[in-house]
Amino acid sequence: MSPLFRDLLKKVGSGAHTHKDLTRAEAALALQLMLEQVATPAQIGAFLIAHRIKRPTPEEMAGMLDTYNELGPKIPAVEMSDPVMILSQPYDGRDRTFPLSPLTALVLATAGVPVLQHGGDRMPTKEGVPLINLWRCLGVDWSTLTLEQTAHCLAQTGLGFVYLPRHFPAAQGLVPYREQIGKRPPIATLELIWNPYQGRSHIVAGFVHPPTETIIRDALYLHGIQEFTTVKGLEGSCDLPRERTAIIGLARNQDLPWQRLRLHPQDYGMGSSNVPWPEDTTTATKMMAAVLAAEEQPLTASVIWNSGFYLWQGGKADSLNSGLALSSELLRSGKVNQHLQKLQTILEKV
Repeated sequence: MSPLFRDLLKKVGSGAHTHKDLTRAEAALALQLMLEQVATPAQIGAFLIAHRIKRPTPEEMAGMLDTYNELGPKIPAVEMSDPVMILSQPYDGRDRTFPLSPLTALVLATAGVPVLQHGGDRMPTKEGVPLINLWRCLGVDWSTLTLEQTAHCLAQTGLGFVYLPRHFPAAQGLVPYREQIGKRPPIATLELIWNPYQGRSHIVAGFVHPPTETIIRDALYLHGIQEFTTVKGLEGSCDLPRERTAIIGLARNQDLPWQRLRLHPQDYGMGSSNVPWPEDTTTATKMMAAVLAAEEQPLTASVIWNSGFYLWQGGKADSLNSGLALSSELLRSGKVNQHLQKLQTILEKV
């Protein structure tokens, strides 16, 4: 047992009226003791559920991010003309709507906006389809690459993926606790703002509940990060919905206030139902292949809607309408499919 960790646990787990928030340094230490397994399993489980019930503060989340930045892997900076866009997604995956970000990432990279993602395998509590499986559907397996090989792919194709089980085994060691406590721990929010890249970057973090967005925003500000995007996306992802207004938070620099952007898909001819997840990867593979062939189908329109927005935000289009047109043209011309083939070829050689 760790007496030091027990003192931290007592602060967050003392009840609704007597608990105390941790300082940034204390939150960083608590996560370090859990990642290094200095805390016992009983202590780790108790902390994760108690901290969820208490709800993390932005200062605590900033402290946990300190520890991830210190102990986690980092892709070395690659010479790029544009910042790398970090398209963050909940690690426990998707089970209702079709995940769009791998295809979105391909469109962005084709246009010159580099994208880095991170994640693991199927994970509690949702056990939804993870990003790594969707990339495999596209003929890309990131799980075997070293960090150096990932950096090479990022430099050559503008695409990369940090795979938790291989690159951050200490964090992977906390995954079983998610199933045992039956709830997402505060680490699930931390994963949305963790950035495993050392160079210029732009974080895009999805969220569901407004308090989570506030925690994300204020924790990033505490880290001195002034430019990032939050999206009330599909199942907490950064995928823009098509059946409702897209609610987006924009932080662009210290001189501009926090901005709220609301996009109505119907105003751009994009209003429709979100594409459901087909539940099997065989069907998903065929659907993604149809998108790459620019076939007229709901999933293609969803990818154009998302890619158009991020091309606009990534500086490759001067308006959302221009971004939508560029996204459509890149798919229709076959350039996105060609870029995927280039990625596959490079992965075969690393």
